[in-house]
Amino acid sequence: MKITGRNIKRRLYGLRTLPSNLKRARYFRGHGVHSPYVYALVRQVFMRSSFIGAGRELYNDLIERGVAERRAVQLQNVMEHCRYATYRIDCPPQQIAECDMVIATVATAATDLAAMADKAREVGATLCILSPALDRERDMACREIVQVHPSTSVDNRGYLLLFNNHLPKQKFRL
Repeated sequence: MKITGRNIKRRLYGLRTLPSNLKRARYFRGHGVHSPYVYALVRQVFMRSSFIGAGRELYNDLIERGVAERRAVQLQNVMEHCRYATYRIDCPPQQIAECDMVIATVATAATDLAAMADKAREVGATLCILSPALDRERDMACREIVQVHPSTSVDNRGYLLLFNNHLPKQKFRL
């Protein structure tokens, strides 16, 4: 007896037209991430809605600057997860040498992001760019930074994390 009707290939053919965030739904909860470091980051930071540790300094500073509560909690958890002690928000590249994590909010111009990324790479600090796809200019600047970045980059479309540590060059777009 012949099976008639549409096969699975034809049924899934229409998925090509879905928006990119729906196509990446299969990577939800860290499935498909083949880096133990990034998998732990997804499971222990991105998927949590509560604080990991007792610290709230970064969270409070981000809330004062108008960052969404969920993003502020996640970035506070990134600091706890990576065991960073110091941070700076919207600082000029000269002050990056004094911290572990640098955060560029939407107040930072897209033209300044490349200089911040270079300085963060030089001193080994993690750079976090909030709203990397806010507008065309910022999106193009972030794409160029990721292309030349020598270590791991994680883009969850809410923010872009550029790690400058022992990790190999990998790009994750969750």
